[in-house]
Amino acid sequence: LFRCVSIRENDDGTYAITAVQHVPEKEAIVDNGAHFDGDQSGTVNGVTPPAVQHLTAEVTADSGEYQVLARWDTPKVVKGVSFLLRLTVAADDGSERLVSTARTTETTYRFTQLALGNYRLTVRAVNAWGQQGDPASVSFRIAAPAAPSRIELTPGYFQITATPHLAVYDPTVQFEFWFSEKRIADIRQVETSARYLGTALYWIAASINIKPGRDYYFYIRSVNTVGKSAFVEAVGRASDDAEGYLDFFKGQITESHLGKELLEKVELTEDNASRLEEFSKEWKDASDKWNAMWGVKIEQTKDGKHYVAGIGLSMEDTEEGKLSQFLVAANRIAFIDPANGNETPMFVAQGNQIFMNDVFLKRLTAPTITSGGNPPAFSLTPDGRLTAKNADISGNVNANSGTLNNVTINENCRVLGKLSANQIEGDLVKTVGKAFPRDSRAPERWPSGTITVR
Repeated sequence: LFRCVSIRENDDGTYAITAVQHVPEKEAIVDNGAHFDGDQSGTVNGVTPPAVQHLTAEVTADSGEYQVLARWDTPKVVKGVSFLLRLTVAADDGSERLVSTARTTETTYRFTQLALGNYRLTVRAVNAWGQQGDPASVSFRIAAPAAPSRIELTPGYFQITATPHLAVYDPTVQFEFWFSEKRIADIRQVETSARYLGTALYWIAASINIKPGRDYYFYIRSVNTVGKSAFVEAVGRASDDAEGYLDFFKGQITESHLGKELLEKVELTEDNASRLEEFSKEWKDASDKWNAMWGVKIEQTKDGKHYVAGIGLSMEDTEEGKLSQFLVAANRIAFIDPANGNETPMFVAQGNQIFMNDVFLKRLTAPTITSGGNPPAFSLTPDGRLTAKNADISGNVNANSGTLNNVTINENCRVLGKLSANQIEGDLVKTVGKAFPRDSRAPERWPSGTITVR
């Protein structure tokens, strides 16, 4: 039986153990009151080194070489404690190869001139007598990051938020964001064909040029101090919530200089009063940028209520640049072509609705489309449900399931799966080729016997 006195770790990963053989008579000596002189702090009854905690490893690059700064702390401070560091790297066969060992009295240490690879750092405290505390380990990787595993695109009003995600979270990784209004067929041409937005954990691409109903392309790659991953493509659209856009524009209009001037109430001195005002302003703001507006408005009061109607033009500086506006404040807006005495308007906006006689559009985006009639003869809802009383389709029809009533197939029909029918009208014939047995006793070996067809 032996008692361990000290354990020392060698550079090759082995351990040197110093032990003394147990002497049974020692217990009797202690029981008889033997006195031990000297400092006993180095024995097993001394102060055990504290455990290492909050161990981190930060990878940095310096002139093409990679360094790692390790930081840690301990729950308490013990005099005479130092720290043993052991750095290993994963080998091709899955084993770990020792890279470096070190000893320091500080709670930071920097490893330099490291190659690419997957590393593991172990730190433990040790006192002057060789006693070691509980170790702490951290793994880190010196390599270009993995590409995003998925990209989440969140639509907004004239904006799209791109949020990349990694298969395994890595706090050292950020993302490069590139943007294009057209798809880039050759992803190697992203840096020359797309517009660089910036580097961050997510990005909000916001602009009045991001229009609803159109596809926009993001090209995103992971970056860290070592390198960059391949690009990943994601395609998204701005919000198609028409009602939400109207609320969005409401805020934009009421906060503009022209909107405030046109909708601002002027307290009339008496009830049932009327006031006609023409305004014209031109000025420089605090950023030394020009703003100008012109307009006419009518204000009236009746039975204690305030009414306003007006029209205005403006040119204002905004965060996105120059913005020209034409605003009309009225219950009804109409356009009439008076040719040949015509009085029928071609366009009327009233009661949150627009009425037009004849419309020719290059492009239409509408979450819901409903035809006239009661009930409507045709409707298309945002969830993709199409309802039509009559449909003549000259092209291909692809469907995963459904029900057909009173269908006529004019030409050939091919069923690749199983066909089940409650009733079949007409002839069904199944033919097989099979030879009848022949009677060897007959002069001409006539067919003789029976066969079964299954």
